[in-house]
Amino acid sequence: MADKLGRIEQVIVSLLDNGAKLQGPAVHRYVERVRRAHPDESPQRIVERMERMFLTAVTGSGGAVGAAAAVPGVGTVGSIAAVGAESVFFLEASALLTLAIASVHGIPVDRHEQRRALVLAVALGASGMEIVEKAVGTTAKNWGSLITNRIPTPTMTGMNQTLLRKFVTKYAARRSALILGKLVPAGIGAAIGGVGNRTIGKGVVNNARDAFGPAPAHWQHALTS
Repeated sequence: MADKLGRIEQVIVSLLDNGAKLQGPAVHRYVERVRRAHPDESPQRIVERMERMFLTAVTGSGGAVGAAAAVPGVGTVGSIAAVGAESVFFLEASALLTLAIASVHGIPVDRHEQRRALVLAVALGASGMEIVEKAVGTTAKNWGSLITNRIPTPTMTGMNQTLLRKFVTKYAARRSALILGKLVPAGIGAAIGGVGNRTIGKGVVNNARDAFGPAPAHWQHALTS
């Protein structure tokens, strides 16, 4: 499919795959690390904590990149390179948050195609939900639970192709506008970068809440020693 896409779209696909390549054990270790730091907290509290950590991280990265345009000696080429690196960070952070929340809900994230579907569908929100429900032929209030290892490989592959086409169109449009704002000098870009990233980040958080619903009341597994 990638050879049918333009250069920008291929870059987006590559960035997405970097995030979706997060292996199940790595995601599980991340969740356990947060749990160990707060051992008395419920699954819902841990999810909320991970959401705050995600928003803090992407807001800070957006502001830092925007501020680079105001630094003497940092030209447009350098600023664009910084924005590119920050886009990688944003997508990978979004992927980690999505897969970590899925792990808290007991949804396995073992297959690459499944991880890609979860990341894409949550990033798209309502339009992602529609694509998933149409592909699997089932509707659900918490539709993230529909993306499981039980989906046949041809169905998963076709669903991902549709999700990817939708994501490229939506993401490229939103990020291109934000990138232009981040390149504005005199410190204005920092404000645009931070606020813009936080706004898009909140969208990811809200989409994940819609996809997975409230976290389980209790942990399914105790912390390993």
